[in-house]
Amino acid sequence: MKTQALYPGSFDPLHNGHLDVIERASRIFDHLVVTVFVNAAKHPVFDPETRVRLVREATSHLPNVSVEESHELLVTYAERRGIRIIIRGLRAVLDFDYEFQIALMNKKLSPGLETIFMLTNESHAYLSSTLIKELASYRADVSALVPPSVNLALKEHFGAGQ
Repeated sequence: MKTQALYPGSFDPLHNGHLDVIERASRIFDHLVVTVFVNAAKHPVFDPETRVRLVREATSHLPNVSVEESHELLVTYAERRGIRIIIRGLRAVLDFDYEFQIALMNKKLSPGLETIFMLTNESHAYLSSTLIKELASYRADVSALVPPSVNLALKEHFGAGQ
Protein backbone atom coordinates (compact mmCIF):
# COMPACT_ATOMS: atom_id res chain seq x y z
CA MET A 1 0.00 0.00 0.00
CA LYS A 2 1.36 3.39 -0.97
CA THR A 3 1.65 5.94 1.79
CA GLN A 4 0.31 9.37 1.03
CA ALA A 5 0.68 12.53 3.09
CA LEU A 6 -0.61 16.08 2.87
CA TYR A 7 1.44 19.22 3.49
CA PRO A 8 -1.04 22.09 3.81
CA GLY A 9 -0.37 25.79 3.94
CA SER A 10 -1.09 29.17 2.46
CA PHE A 11 2.42 29.34 0.96
CA ASP A 12 2.20 33.10 0.46
CA PRO A 13 4.95 32.93 -0.52
CA LEU A 14 6.66 29.55 -0.52
CA HIS A 15 10.10 29.89 1.06
CA ASN A 16 13.12 27.65 1.49
CA GLY A 17 11.89 26.42 4.88
CA HIS A 18 8.72 25.11 3.23
CA LEU A 19 10.77 23.59 0.43
CA ASP A 20 13.04 21.87 2.96
CA VAL A 21 10.03 20.20 4.60
CA ILE A 22 8.58 19.23 1.20
CA GLU A 23 11.82 17.66 0.03
CA ARG A 24 12.31 15.70 3.25
CA ALA A 25 8.68 14.53 3.43
CA SER A 26 8.86 13.44 -0.22
CA ARG A 27 11.66 11.04 0.75
CA ILE A 28 9.52 9.47 3.49
CA PHE A 29 6.17 9.08 1.71
CA ASP A 30 5.32 7.51 -1.63
CA HIS A 31 3.24 10.56 -2.56
CA LEU A 32 3.10 14.01 -1.02
CA VAL A 33 0.21 16.35 -1.81
CA VAL A 34 1.16 19.96 -1.19
CA THR A 35 -2.07 21.89 -0.90
CA VAL A 36 -2.42 25.64 -1.09
CA PHE A 37 -5.30 26.42 1.23
CA VAL A 38 -7.24 29.62 0.80
CA ASN A 39 -7.86 31.30 4.14
CA ALA A 40 -10.53 34.01 3.97
CA ALA A 41 -9.06 35.66 7.09
CA LYS A 42 -5.71 36.29 5.39
CA HIS A 43 -4.89 38.92 2.79
CA PRO A 44 -2.38 37.21 0.52
CA VAL A 45 0.07 38.88 -1.82
CA PHE A 46 -0.46 36.22 -4.48
CA ASP A 47 -3.74 34.72 -5.66
CA PRO A 48 -4.20 30.96 -5.18
CA GLU A 49 -3.45 30.13 -8.82
CA THR A 50 -0.12 31.97 -8.65
CA ARG A 51 0.80 30.25 -5.38
CA VAL A 52 0.01 26.84 -6.88
CA ARG A 53 2.12 27.66 -9.95
CA LEU A 54 5.06 28.84 -7.82
CA VAL A 55 4.95 25.73 -5.61
CA ARG A 56 4.75 23.50 -8.71
CA GLU A 57 7.76 25.23 -10.24
CA ALA A 58 9.78 24.92 -7.04
CA THR A 59 8.92 21.22 -6.62
CA SER A 60 9.17 20.14 -10.26
CA HIS A 61 12.29 18.11 -9.42
CA LEU A 62 10.25 15.91 -7.06
CA PRO A 63 8.28 13.34 -9.12
CA ASN A 64 6.18 12.12 -6.17
CA VAL A 65 4.92 15.59 -5.21
CA SER A 66 1.69 17.05 -6.55
CA VAL A 67 0.32 20.51 -5.86
CA GLU A 68 -3.35 21.44 -5.51
CA GLU A 69 -5.56 24.24 -4.26
CA SER A 70 -8.42 23.96 -1.78
CA HIS A 71 -11.02 26.23 -0.22
CA GLU A 72 -12.25 23.44 2.07
CA LEU A 73 -11.62 22.78 5.71
CA LEU A 74 -8.40 20.77 6.00
CA VAL A 75 -10.04 17.68 7.51
CA THR A 76 -12.79 17.70 4.87
CA TYR A 77 -10.21 17.93 2.09
CA ALA A 78 -8.05 15.16 3.58
CA GLU A 79 -11.04 12.85 4.08
CA ARG A 80 -12.29 13.47 0.53
CA ARG A 81 -8.82 12.65 -0.83
CA GLY A 82 -8.39 9.61 1.43
CA ILE A 83 -5.30 11.13 3.06
CA ARG A 84 -4.72 10.21 6.70
CA ILE A 85 -1.35 11.91 7.38
CA ILE A 86 -0.81 15.65 7.73
CA ILE A 87 2.71 17.08 7.71
CA ARG A 88 3.41 20.29 9.61
CA GLY A 89 6.72 22.09 9.84
CA LEU A 90 7.95 23.48 13.13
CA ARG A 91 10.47 26.29 13.49
CA ALA A 92 10.38 26.95 17.21
CA VAL A 93 8.50 26.33 20.45
CA LEU A 94 6.01 29.07 19.57
CA ASP A 95 5.04 27.13 16.44
CA PHE A 96 4.48 24.01 18.51
CA ASP A 97 1.83 25.59 20.75
CA TYR A 98 -0.22 26.74 17.77
CA GLU A 99 0.31 23.58 15.71
CA PHE A 100 -0.50 21.36 18.71
CA GLN A 101 -3.90 23.07 19.11
CA ILE A 102 -4.63 22.68 15.40
CA ALA A 103 -3.57 19.02 15.41
CA LEU A 104 -5.82 18.27 18.38
CA MET A 105 -8.78 20.01 16.74
CA ASN A 106 -8.17 18.11 13.50
CA LYS A 107 -8.02 14.86 15.49
CA LYS A 108 -11.30 15.76 17.20
CA LEU A 109 -12.98 16.45 13.85
CA SER A 110 -11.42 13.45 12.12
CA PRO A 111 -10.14 10.80 14.58
CA GLY A 112 -8.31 8.82 11.90
CA LEU A 113 -6.19 11.80 10.87
CA GLU A 114 -2.60 11.83 12.14
CA THR A 115 -0.33 14.88 12.26
CA ILE A 116 3.42 14.46 11.92
CA PHE A 117 5.61 17.38 12.92
CA MET A 118 8.88 17.92 11.08
CA LEU A 119 11.49 20.27 12.45
CA THR A 120 12.62 22.76 9.86
CA ASN A 121 16.32 22.69 9.14
CA GLU A 122 18.02 25.10 11.54
CA SER A 123 19.31 27.17 8.61
CA HIS A 124 15.67 28.05 7.79
CA ALA A 125 14.31 28.34 11.33
CA TYR A 126 14.00 32.13 11.17
CA LEU A 127 12.02 32.18 7.92
CA SER A 128 8.37 33.12 7.72
CA SER A 129 6.24 34.14 4.77
CA THR A 130 5.26 37.29 6.67
CA LEU A 131 8.88 38.34 7.13
CA ILE A 132 9.73 37.60 3.51
CA LYS A 133 6.77 39.68 2.26
CA GLU A 134 7.81 42.56 4.48
CA LEU A 135 11.42 42.44 3.27
CA ALA A 136 10.32 42.16 -0.37
CA SER A 137 7.96 45.11 0.06
CA TYR A 138 11.04 47.21 0.92
CA ARG A 139 12.77 45.72 -2.11
CA ALA A 140 15.31 43.86 0.03
CA ASP A 141 17.13 40.97 -1.60
CA VAL A 142 15.30 37.79 -0.57
CA SER A 143 16.87 35.58 -3.25
CA ALA A 144 18.66 33.42 -0.66
CA LEU A 145 15.40 32.81 1.22
CA VAL A 146 13.03 31.69 -1.55
CA PRO A 147 13.15 29.57 -4.71
CA PRO A 148 14.13 31.53 -7.87
CA SER A 149 10.61 31.64 -9.34
CA VAL A 150 9.23 33.01 -6.07
CA ASN A 151 11.97 35.63 -5.95
CA LEU A 152 11.07 36.77 -9.46
CA ALA A 153 7.35 36.87 -8.62
CA LEU A 154 8.05 38.97 -5.51
CA LYS A 155 10.17 41.38 -7.51
CA GLU A 156 7.43 41.72 -10.11
CA HIS A 157 4.76 42.20 -7.45
CA PHE A 158 6.64 44.78 -5.41
CA GLY A 159 8.23 46.51 -8.41
CA ALA A 160 11.86 45.87 -7.49
CA GLY A 161 14.27 47.98 -9.44
CA GLN A 162 11.64 50.49 -10.54
